Amino acid sequence: MKTTNRLWLLVLMAAFFMQARAQQRVFINRTELSQHWRFPVVADSIVDMTISSDNELLFNVHGNIAVPVPLSRIDSLTIEREPLVEGKNPYEVFQLYITTNDGSDITSKDYYTDCHLMLNARGQFTSYSANAQIRGRGNSSFNWYPKKPYRIKLNQKHKVLGMGKAKSWVLLANYRDITDMMNTFVFEMGRWMGLPYTNHTRYVELFLNGDYKGVYQLTEQIQQGTSRVAVSDDRGIIIALDADDGPSLSPSAGDNFSSKVYKMPVCVKYPDDEWFTANTVDSVKAVFAELEQAIKDKDFPRVDSMLDIPSFIKYLQIQEFIYNVELSAPRSIYMHKDGDGKWVMGPLWDFDAGYDFDWSDMYTGHNFFSNYRETVMGSNPLKRNGNYNYVPQFFTDLFGCPQFVEAYKAQWETVKDSIVTRNWDECMRYVEQLRQNGTLQREDRQWTISGKNFETELEKMHQWLINRANFMTQLIQNIPMPSEEPNKGRLCGTIPVSTTMQWSKGYDQSNKVSVSKEQVLKLMGIAESDFSEANLSIIPLNTDGSEGSNGTNGTFGGWFDADGNPGAYANGHVYIEVFDDLWNWNCGLYQYQCWDDSHTVTMQYQYPQGGVLLKVNIEVHFTIEQNGGWW
Repeated sequence: MKTTNRLWLLVLMAAFFMQARAQQRVFINRTELSQHWRFPVVADSIVDMTISSDNELLFNVHGNIAVPVPLSRIDSLTIEREPLVEGKNPYEVFQLYITTNDGSDITSKDYYTDCHLMLNARGQFTSYSANAQIRGRGNSSFNWYPKKPYRIKLNQKHKVLGMGKAKSWVLLANYRDITDMMNTFVFEMGRWMGLPYTNHTRYVELFLNGDYKGVYQLTEQIQQGTSRVAVSDDRGIIIALDADDGPSLSPSAGDNFSSKVYKMPVCVKYPDDEWFTANTVDSVKAVFAELEQAIKDKDFPRVDSMLDIPSFIKYLQIQEFIYNVELSAPRSIYMHKDGDGKWVMGPLWDFDAGYDFDWSDMYTGHNFFSNYRETVMGSNPLKRNGNYNYVPQFFTDLFGCPQFVEAYKAQWETVKDSIVTRNWDECMRYVEQLRQNGTLQREDRQWTISGKNFETELEKMHQWLINRANFMTQLIQNIPMPSEEPNKGRLCGTIPVSTTMQWSKGYDQSNKVSVSKEQVLKLMGIAESDFSEANLSIIPLNTDGSEGSNGTNGTFGGWFDADGNPGAYANGHVYIEVFDDLWNWNCGLYQYQCWDDSHTVTMQYQYPQGGVLLKVNIEVHFTIEQNGGWW
């Protein structure tokens, strides 16, 4: 549109606005990328319209900040009445135009930029435009990839594309996922299985400051609210078990803690900063520790009184089915609790690191689906014998309870025959719309991924899910029922051992902590012929003799702090890590923290025999030689 026609345009628009009535929309029309785009300016009346010195069309909507639209991006303007009956087709691909007020790009995850958005609901829902704010979001997805995810905060709550009224919304870029279906499949599966507050999916093609950005997944922000996670304002709790938001990687956040029993990173998402008191984090930590201890004790009736076990089972089965390795970190694991009610798992979040993602080229790669037989928790989750044998025992200790294993197997039986077909059919309804009107071609031109094709990757995903479901059926059927827990424990003795480590070698110590198997069995009174290593456990102990948790990558082991208590890596001085050899343990130290010349820590062998848990303490004395260093 030529700028010399500005006066003509003003006269024409004045005539249009004289006809405007409630429920009518002014649509800005443009043709680009072989597609006709229509973006609404929504208002019951538009009281002013001007053209700026920068050749931008300015709509003053109810006295709000003007909406800048460059004339060069406008082909025509039309006024249309909204349909009286919405089509309510959530599978449609909608059109979203976002303009920052100063025309700047979005480069920060920490600070919002003022913007205006125009959302064309294409007759399926009510079109919408509003003043808002936008910023980046995510961790690896924002830091590693060129296609950025965003968080939008509307100035007022609104029901967007049929989803519940709220201010905060998320635009997932799904750059790693060629199919754009990985999160959608899990969301569909979660709602079908009855997990509460599971997110919805709406696909949009996004323009940001006039530039085409491709296909995005618009969904809810996980937060407290009547149309989100509906825990009460005054007594509700939402937490995320997440390494990125925990005390190790976010030490100054103030809203996180290391859990008391399993030493997991926990971030308190609600109450949020606005509601925090000095005791909020400590009180949430104390309440959560009660559940942790009940799980640690394998006290099934007590766990059942504190945890919604069906949601816990469904949540774990979804994580394992999708092979979501984030369970092991953990990352993006949400839980919520309302007042005196039970802890409930969810909402589900962040699954584009599942589906057997190839982490060897994680910064640039898009490779999935190579192996459907790998596991996170393993064929015997109680022993954590999967590919990620350091998954927190919070998720696996209940497999030591017969009632839990029975319920776990029964739940899978109810879904195994339909878990792929039903939810894949739902995904295909989105796919059919993405195949329309050149959407996939535009996305491919904008974000060309060498050697990758949407249709090929989609078929790989489908076949992987079919194979995975069949594999999961066999895997779950064969989870061993736990034997009767010993009704008491007996400490049979203590064995002191010593080893010397070189400070300069840090993690790369060549020596090991060596324990005499013969001596351990002798103290326990077990003959070699009656002994099975499969029943042996090795537990790190606190200095008061209570059991700690394993924070290492080994099947057994522990990171020990300055006082000799096992805990998180971030506080660790020395570690013991036990893999296949249960009698020769790897060891090392954290150079940035461990300047001491000695440490004494305790590990405990435990073996069930005749209804008694036999125990032998291994008291390990480390001598650290300062043979050279960085200073």
